[in-house]
Amino acid sequence: MIENSSRPAAPLPAAQRVAGLGRLFCGKSGGRTRLQRLYQDGSAKIRLPAVQDDPLEAVLINTAGGLTGGDRLGWAIEVGADASASVTTQACEKVYRAAADRAETSVGLRVAPRGRIAWLPQETIVFDRAAFARTLDVELAQDAEALILEATLFGRLAMGERTTDGSFHDRWRVSQGGALIHAEDFRVGPDIAATLQRPAAAGGALAIATLLLVSPQAESLLEPARAIIGDPHVGGEGGASFWSVGRSGKLLARLCAGDGYQLRKRLVPLVELLNGRAGLPKLWSL
Repeated sequence: MIENSSRPAAPLPAAQRVAGLGRLFCGKSGGRTRLQRLYQDGSAKIRLPAVQDDPLEAVLINTAGGLTGGDRLGWAIEVGADASASVTTQACEKVYRAAADRAETSVGLRVAPRGRIAWLPQETIVFDRAAFARTLDVELAQDAEALILEATLFGRLAMGERTTDGSFHDRWRVSQGGALIHAEDFRVGPDIAATLQRPAAAGGALAIATLLLVSPQAESLLEPARAIIGDPHVGGEGGASFWSVGRSGKLLARLCAGDGYQLRKRLVPLVELLNGRAGLPKLWSL
């Protein structure tokens, strides 16, 4: 005789989620920028390639290999007076389909007087049905400089992958000398593909990038930047503008392209131009 059991099935174990936090503090010592403090927790790792001169180079690594719903990743970089740092990522960050909740990344950058930071992560790849929110908070001293980049790919055409649905939110707040000098929110979804088709969004582009340079030299780089981006009236996708900000200035550039390869063809020379003698992060050419 077989008895039927009325006991409920055991609940499935909760999925393991990414939780990572990395902090780096650097300052000027002995005539060059040196590491002062380093903190790593969870999946967030930071590596410092050997360099002979400034800027100090830092490579951010998410050992989880990507993000999905419920994951949390945070980075905090602080550059001391007269110091200079260039920060990139080991590879493109991948944001996968979310079964529930959303993945979140938070970035905090602080730069002391006469310091400089180049925040140059490789592209973020957003997969179909991903849910992702990224916040970037930057605090610059009155005479500090910054070059900030975020590039995003909605799918990978070379792999036959398209992002049609999901949610993506990118929030920037940049202040200098205690005053807000740049703020933007880019939000797309749930119908990502339809929104990106709109002329006011991306005009059908699937790869986009935003670069912000805060520097007294920003105005002198405006026309060279526009030459790289191309004239939108004759096929160029994107644009660049300049504003005076106190005793400094800011150059804002945007790029759009049909895929990641086409985006990099203009993004690489644009970063090289705006980053001065520091040029392109070494990992970008590997």
